[in-house]
Amino acid sequence: MEELIHRFMEGLRATTLPEGIAVLTGIASVYFSRSANILVYPFGVISTAIYVYISFAGGLYAEGGLNVYYVVMNIIGWYMWLQKDTTGEKVLKITVSNRRDWQQQLLFFGGMWLLLYEILARFTNSTVPVEDALASAAAYTGMLLMNRKKVENWLWWSITNIVSIPLYFIKGYVFTSVQFMVFLTLAISGWITWYRTWKREKEMA
Repeated sequence: MEELIHRFMEGLRATTLPEGIAVLTGIASVYFSRSANILVYPFGVISTAIYVYISFAGGLYAEGGLNVYYVVMNIIGWYMWLQKDTTGEKVLKITVSNRRDWQQQLLFFGGMWLLLYEILARFTNSTVPVEDALASAAAYTGMLLMNRKKVENWLWWSITNIVSIPLYFIKGYVFTSVQFMVFLTLAISGWITWYRTWKREKEMA
């Protein structure tokens, strides 16, 4: 336990300015996504762009590729969430996944996990290909669903956060592992908030 605490404190002291900025803007992004606020996207672009560099530098190649995907999807999601119909109402509403949605997202997740694992195991020197691929595949799925305002995006983010906490810790990015602890708490809160919003809007329809 003392060794773990020692590594934690050493990791915090070794936190670089880019990592600090990435963590703080990342937390801000998830905080705004919890309330379905459009500011989730500009903060998300800043954080994920920095993490492209951090992930590749730390040998987390699937996470690095994931953050490239994040940057692109943040820009796409920003556009999607801004769309309004002829009455001025936002086109996208918070909804829950039906059976077909679940089938599609599970197929997408499984396919991404297998693909990323094969790439990491065959073509990189990754020491954690299973875990790296798992965290990234869940995050790919979560981002896709968040852009569509599906409540279940929070489930996939929770999986990503649970796997990423030890993943980044063992790579020496302790401040980032703390970020994922905060993310996990926000993801649980986000699930509750989005579900209540969907239920309220459904009852009012």
